[in-house]
Amino acid sequence: MRLLHLSLTNFRSYARLELPMPEGAVLLCGANAQGKTSLLEAIYYLATGRSPWTTSDRQLLNWRAESEILPFIRIGAELCSRRSALTRLEVIIYKEAENGGFRKEIRVNGVKKRVLDLIGNLNVVLFLPQDLALIEGSPVDRRRYLNITLAQTNPSYAAALQTFDKALKQRNALLRHIAERRAAPRDLAFWDDQFVSAASVLIAGRQRLLRDLEQLAADIHRQLTDDAERLELHYLPSFTPTPRGDGQLAFNLEGVALDCQLTPDEIAAQLRKALAEHQREEVARGITLIGPQRDELRFSVNGRDLGLYGSRGQARTAVLALKLAELAWMRRVTQDEPILLLDEFIAELDARRRAFLLERIQVASQALLTTTEPDMFTPAFLQRAAVWQVRSGQISPSA
Repeated sequence: MRLLHLSLTNFRSYARLELPMPEGAVLLCGANAQGKTSLLEAIYYLATGRSPWTTSDRQLLNWRAESEILPFIRIGAELCSRRSALTRLEVIIYKEAENGGFRKEIRVNGVKKRVLDLIGNLNVVLFLPQDLALIEGSPVDRRRYLNITLAQTNPSYAAALQTFDKALKQRNALLRHIAERRAAPRDLAFWDDQFVSAASVLIAGRQRLLRDLEQLAADIHRQLTDDAERLELHYLPSFTPTPRGDGQLAFNLEGVALDCQLTPDEIAAQLRKALAEHQREEVARGITLIGPQRDELRFSVNGRDLGLYGSRGQARTAVLALKLAELAWMRRVTQDEPILLLDEFIAELDARRRAFLLERIQVASQALLTTTEPDMFTPAFLQRAAVWQVRSGQISPSA
């Protein structure tokens, strides 16, 4: 997979940009707040339908366009992949005249589509310094990571996630109404069906992903630590399905056994039963207590929880192993090369881990890296890469 051309209008610091994209590595150099990260953000948006830094599309609008009567943002790209010689993606975010809110319009090869249809056309792996939140942050950060990774590669997962979010919101509202005697427990049946069907797909998908990622990440982690440390991933759902459906887990097993893959149908039957058992408590509290919205992912090194007992260096090593595993997994699942986006990630690594990562970037079909310090890259890497200077939303090749 490769981006051929990127087009931006009124996106962040870019009033207008038409940018042919070369193969291999592209190093974006410049001071802070010049537009380096915004370029990666635009590509990520085309891949996922959202920004990794903000939940409000309004914040993506170039400040010069704010004074226009009906401002708009446009992100467009042409790309090629193993599936298609040429795919054109376009996202237009515009202000509505009626209510002043912003709406999103998606086009794939010139045809209007849903946001759901945008996801999966372009696959990216994003490396950020903030990725340490996967170890040290909240469960929300880890669930978001799982959802974004899976939605890019699995249309069924993306559709189930959309259904699940709606069902959860409606179910929680209905639980509160039942507690206030404005609805009856039997009214839960419809949303329970929606919830169980979608949640089962999410749980099965997360289990399968983490099984594959653990195998890949553990091997990379051993290389990074010279076989001194063993990395494990632990999937801890709020509701824990078992292979036999009897609720009996193996002795001292933490979370779901990643090597015992369950189907959505196997999970659904157990989840439906668990919902019935928790219904009274859920009504009393006015919230759904079990399901993927409460899942957790934990990392351990040599049997010790990394988020609780690991050092900063160990966390960085685990994140690097995980992101490189994600890269290998996505390549295997899609049978294509994802585009790599690295925002100042190299600066967070010591010389050994930096060399380890750059060695793997060399085989990528396309990688974009941002930096304020190009001197930290080796002369050999700089000679192979396209080096661009970014200043105030303008991009030019380095002399």
